[in-house]
Amino acid sequence: MPERPFIIVAIDGGAASGKSSTSRTLSERLHLLHVDTGSFYRAITAELLRRGLSPADLPAVQAAVATLPFGTRVEGRSARMEIGGRVAGDEIRSREVNEHVSHFAAIPAVRTALLAYQRGQAAVARQHQFKGLVMEGRDIGSVIFPDADFRFFLQADPVERARRRASEGQHDSISERDRLDSSRKTSPLTIPAGATAIDSTHLTLEQVVDRLVAQIEGRASRV
Repeated sequence: MPERPFIIVAIDGGAASGKSSTSRTLSERLHLLHVDTGSFYRAITAELLRRGLSPADLPAVQAAVATLPFGTRVEGRSARMEIGGRVAGDEIRSREVNEHVSHFAAIPAVRTALLAYQRGQAAVARQHQFKGLVMEGRDIGSVIFPDADFRFFLQADPVERARRRASEGQHDSISERDRLDSSRKTSPLTIPAGATAIDSTHLTLEQVVDRLVAQIEGRASRV
């Protein structure tokens, strides 16, 4: 029986919509490389803040991101971004990074600097002999991999999303992040045409993952 082809799964959604837990669990179920692009933007934000830069200083930000040396370190089933050979730590979840990440992510030069790097994670997955790639973010199915084999968009009630963030001990303004991510001119947060939208408000993690797996395996069985 021939091996199933390498697959790319795109999972988009707002903050605390369940993207990360869903993507991680899906990667375990189907032996896919898990790529959290939100952590990439957080790592860049932490690095730019460490250099004392502000999102308002566009020339300085543009000059900095043009020279950042990106690399990838695969740990288990996850791809971690290296900047200058270093993987960022817990600082990417700090209040300061939470307050600035959407502002830095809205800068076209930052998104351009990451475009090829994010698409290159498919090659990383192949190199490490994964069966595919599951990438989560806010523009994966619309910009990074518009031709992904499977595209999903996770949604949840804002109150539930705020509760999830609080239970994780994180400080995040859900409504403000949504406003900034949805209104930016470059690669705004949006449901990609043709993507499958799933409301996770009243679903368990296992139920959400089961729905994704059913679609993926259902199509694979017809190939």
